[in-house]
Amino acid sequence: MLEDTALTQALGAALARLLRPLVRLMLKHSFSYSAFESVAKRVYAECAMEDFALPGRKPSVSRAAILTGLTRKEVNTLLSEPWSGSNADSTHYNRAARVVSAWVREPRFTSADGTPRILALEGADGFTELVRLHGGDVPSRAVLDELARLGSVRVRDDGRVALVQRAFVPNEDMIAKISFLATDVADLVETIAHNIERRDAAAARYQRRVMHHGIPPEALPAFRALSGKQAQKLLEGLDAWLAEHDLSDVPEEDWGATARVGVGIYYFEEIVPQPESAP
Repeated sequence: MLEDTALTQALGAALARLLRPLVRLMLKHSFSYSAFESVAKRVYAECAMEDFALPGRKPSVSRAAILTGLTRKEVNTLLSEPWSGSNADSTHYNRAARVVSAWVREPRFTSADGTPRILALEGADGFTELVRLHGGDVPSRAVLDELARLGSVRVRDDGRVALVQRAFVPNEDMIAKISFLATDVADLVETIAHNIERRDAAAARYQRRVMHHGIPPEALPAFRALSGKQAQKLLEGLDAWLAEHDLSDVPEEDWGATARVGVGIYYFEEIVPQPESAP
């Protein structure tokens, strides 16, 4: 019982710290507590039904109610309501990211020094061909318009297309940036949760960070630039390896089992106020 109490307290403390930046974001965009509660209840009900069924038995509303603390009526109501939150479509992000990634990686779309070339709209090594190879069945014009809207590419006066940044990071579109909250943070939490539950070190997923507390603020711009440059180089190398093994360009009927896999890198900083001198 003592261990359970300590675990509950630790989870509560971790959750409070995890939620703080999220709550700041929600308050900034007028997302009320009642709206958050509604989403949380729905996710509790879905997780209990989908992830905690007893072996060999169908998921039970009664069991979900016991696990979550919700009533059977609440669980039934939550699961019967229309909801798109748990099935967010990541196809839009994946296709745009794959086009940008191939533009950076593939020799036919880069110059001798590895710099992404400015592409003609049409032609054997043009933007339309790039999208045909890596953008799925979406028209190249639609991909171009979306990448331009998000600030990833620029259409020059001569009609050619220039890549503005070497990674798909939407700078202007708030909805697109919020989608990273659903994907990137969820993947990080999944990795941490996996490592918490695994006692076998060999089964753990890579999760490391480097951190120092005494860095002067004036040094931060240089470190931001250094970390961004080195992280981008690492990610491009890993992306090249994954691209060689990716079945996305193979007809789905020829696929066997597949996995979604990747590595994420993030930067953080916090200015620590100087302690006030004692009187």
